[in-house]
Amino acid sequence: MQKQKTSPTIGITMGDPLGIGPEIVVKALLDPGINKVCRPVIIGDANVIRQAGQLLGSVFTINEVNDISQAAFANGVINLLGVSKLKFDPQVCLSPTPETGMAMQDYILKGIDLALNKQIDGIATCPITKTAMKLANSKFHGHTELLASRTDTVDYAMMLAGNTLKVVLVTIHMPLARVSSTITTENIIKTIRLTDSSLKSRFGINAPRIAVAGFNPHAGEESMFGKEEEKIIEPAVRQATQEGILVKGPLPPDTVFYQAVNKKYDAVVCMYHDQGLIPFKLIHFKDGVNTTLGLPIIRTSVDHGTAYDIAWKGIADHTSLVEAIKMAAFQAVKVKE
Repeated sequence: MQKQKTSPTIGITMGDPLGIGPEIVVKALLDPGINKVCRPVIIGDANVIRQAGQLLGSVFTINEVNDISQAAFANGVINLLGVSKLKFDPQVCLSPTPETGMAMQDYILKGIDLALNKQIDGIATCPITKTAMKLANSKFHGHTELLASRTDTVDYAMMLAGNTLKVVLVTIHMPLARVSSTITTENIIKTIRLTDSSLKSRFGINAPRIAVAGFNPHAGEESMFGKEEEKIIEPAVRQATQEGILVKGPLPPDTVFYQAVNKKYDAVVCMYHDQGLIPFKLIHFKDGVNTTLGLPIIRTSVDHGTAYDIAWKGIADHTSLVEAIKMAAFQAVKVKE
């Protein structure tokens, strides 16, 4: 791809055809503000997007393209790279099928390949469901594993990002009973490094300040409430400090997020899923963005699921997708600077 003289091109994968993805992507791309920050292209299914537009009563033109170079960017025009041709009524077919599972995976794979080949500058992904991927006999459980496999990435991490708070997770989806035996000094060091490098390269923070949350109440209280801080977390923080990273910890989880919200830290490294997600969603429930650190491509995502209970009713909130697209565009610009 030639050196850009215009805003970055962002591919938006449609997600689960039966979920809220199709309607929120239509709502997002009809927002004139999106065309001001990027050149968006849906990677999905024209039939489904057409039905979503009819559901919403929206007026737009679908420009179906076979190649990104054929896209025409203008208000009221939705560019779409067709990957599937599903023939069903999503307002009647309410349960995942092998076909919808295969389609949602194919959208992601196409987006990854376009980004790897520099045909687009990043991808923003709409929500998918593990159930449909299982029905399609996929070997992946979700976006992250698929992204890592397709891009040959070994070290990666999930960041939940908003204007007020950013959290990065050492462990993600696992029972709390397993977290203590899963967190290691090396895993924490890797997460700190990924956080530091990503804040620099993709968020434009030259000297990021990183906090590391403790695992136990009061960060262990000098090992009175647990030894994970002393034996696992503290060595990781020392190592990262020796590498020149501006990092503090382990800090008491009940105060560290307050400090981050008040700008003492640029991000908080968290030991497990809910430790980071509860404070984050309290602040960024509608506008939070999930972005994957460590990939050779830019990937952002909505911070919510397929929401079958409200899908295809025209009431889904598209704020998170708008923010995900904007963040992908922002990161693309920073990477090129």
